[in-house]
Order: sequence, then C-alpha cells, then structure tokens
Amino acid sequence: MSQAAHNKGSILDYPLPVFRFEVRFTVATANAGVSGERLLCGGAFSECSGLEATMEPKAIKAGGNNYGEFQRAGRVSFATVILKRGVTANRDLWQWFKLVSTGAYAFRLKAEVTLFDFDLEGQPTPVMAWEMRNALPTKFKAADFNATFSQVAIEELHFVHEGLIHKAPLA
Repeated sequence: MSQAAHNKGSILDYPLPVFRFEVRFTVATANAGVSGERLLCGGAFSECSGLEATMEPKAIKAGGNNYGEFQRAGRVSFATVILKRGVTANRDLWQWFKLVSTGAYAFRLKAEVTLFDFDLEGQPTPVMAWEMRNALPTKFKAADFNATFSQVAIEELHFVHEGLIHKAPLA
C-alpha cells in the first residue's frame, strides 16, 4: 500500500526529501502512424536546479488613479536547468550536446524530473514530476581535475526549454 493510501489524504501531508529524483529525456516517435516516446537518456543525477518559471507583471497606469497601478499578467520565462552527475562511461548527454551544437537545431527532447518517496514496503513511488518541453542543451561542462582533491568527478549539462508543466500528485 502506498503512503498516500495509508494516509487516506494527500501525499503532501509531510515535506518530501529532495534527494530522491530521476531525470529522463525522451524523443517523440511515430511508427506505423502510432505516436509515442522513446527514452534517449536518463538516470540518477546528484543535482538538478532551475525548475522555475517567472511571470513578468505588466503595470497599467490609469488616468485619475494616482494611488497605485493595475497589475496584469505578462510574459512567462523559464530558467536554465542545470543537471550534475558523476562522470561514468555513459556519453549520452555529451552526444546530445554535440549533435545540437553541430547544426541539428531541431533535435529537441522532452525532459522530465520525477520526485520519489518510499511507500510502507520501502518501494520508491513517484509523487510528482516536472516536465520541460523542447529542451535544448546550451552548455556541457566536464569535471574539474585537481590532483590534490579526492572528490568524485562531476559533469554538468545546462539546457533551456519552452515550457514547464508541474504534474502532482502522481500517486
């Protein structure tokens, strides 16, 4: 039984930890007229930042109203998402960056970050997700090397996107 079913209420009855998440990049496919998605890369990352949307308000000044302004919704912009993970033999993020940087500008992916919690049996259960459409890599950073450090080598991928969808709750 999941924690949500156990609580008989919202899964958000308690704060969720930020360290149980996964990131997946998929591409739309069409086979014999049937559309779907194919996983291109994904996995465990040590850090994900930039899941944010900012709405720029528009101030409207009305004649005869000297006390304040009317506020209207303006354009929404999205922050650059930064992913960090330990360096492994997996080169999928570098290959995506290289493909786009050499001219394949239409090669966009859907990115999804899923946050997990554990149910009463200790099984990971997805509880919410953030979907970014038309993700485009803008920066790849290899690990900084220093012979005096004993840290794990970390690589970064920065990407922009054209929309953020918050999906919650999933369970």
